[in-house]
Amino acid sequence: MGRIVVALGGNALGNSPAEQVELVKNTAKTIVDLVEDGYEIAISHGNGPQVGMIQTAFEVASKSDSKIPEMHLPECGAMSQGYIGYHLVSGIRNELLKRNINKEVTCLVTEVEVSQLDEAFKNPTKPIGSFVSKEEAAELMTKTGDVYIEDAGRGYRKVVASPKPQCILERNTIDSLLTQGTIVVCVGGGGIPIIKGDEYVGVAAVIDKDLSSAKLAIDLKADKLVILTAVEKVCINFNTPNQKALDHMTTNEAYTYIDQNQFAAGSMLPKVRACIEFVEKTNNSALITSLEKAKAALNNQTGTKITL
Repeated sequence: MGRIVVALGGNALGNSPAEQVELVKNTAKTIVDLVEDGYEIAISHGNGPQVGMIQTAFEVASKSDSKIPEMHLPECGAMSQGYIGYHLVSGIRNELLKRNINKEVTCLVTEVEVSQLDEAFKNPTKPIGSFVSKEEAAELMTKTGDVYIEDAGRGYRKVVASPKPQCILERNTIDSLLTQGTIVVCVGGGGIPIIKGDEYVGVAAVIDKDLSSAKLAIDLKADKLVILTAVEKVCINFNTPNQKALDHMTTNEAYTYIDQNQFAAGSMLPKVRACIEFVEKTNNSALITSLEKAKAALNNQTGTKITL
């Protein structure tokens, strides 16, 4: 059926390890449905709440115990890749077992090179951590110097730089694993951002996982990029009486909608931009749909298809 990169949205995961274990069971069913259809699958995922939770936990712990260090963001990203990947691999493996499918699944901690000259470092925009009220955000900004912004009308979140992915260091390893038939969880949270000078060094940032997923799909010569989110189709005039769900969208139409501010910066906009990137670089199509409708969307029954 071809090779696909599946980018999981936050609704496929959870805000705590316990919640995530339960949610991932449902996520695994969708992934294994696609395995049964014969797809080679690389899976990416976000980590915004998780990486913020990890960093906050170390920050709080270090204040009460001097022997506990504060943890830098690249290391927090690596930790989040590890435990989210563990839950996804475990859930998928158990679902494979239930269906008597003999297939390997693994998680690969992934590093992604970014440019130290990226303008994103001057303008942090990537939300991480939990939502807080406007008053709490103002207090935290005064106390810590961090930047908080409103995120898609759901509250305020801390934001960090979100540089564009330039090179996925483990891309050849991922390619080899897929060729061998392994399901690969990778590029978690967009990958650990690193910059290259005399040597590679981690940097305090979070790469958008949808853009990294598009880059991965391009590098892997994937047949399709599939971005799974909380809605079945992309909508314009969202949450208004004139809301319209889109079955299909060309890249030119997508640019027009972006100019009209149809897509929220903290939710649908990066997904649409990632699809544009993939479609323009490969001439293949991309899909945006919900986790539950992934199989139907790949069978052209629902979802929003993006093409040239």
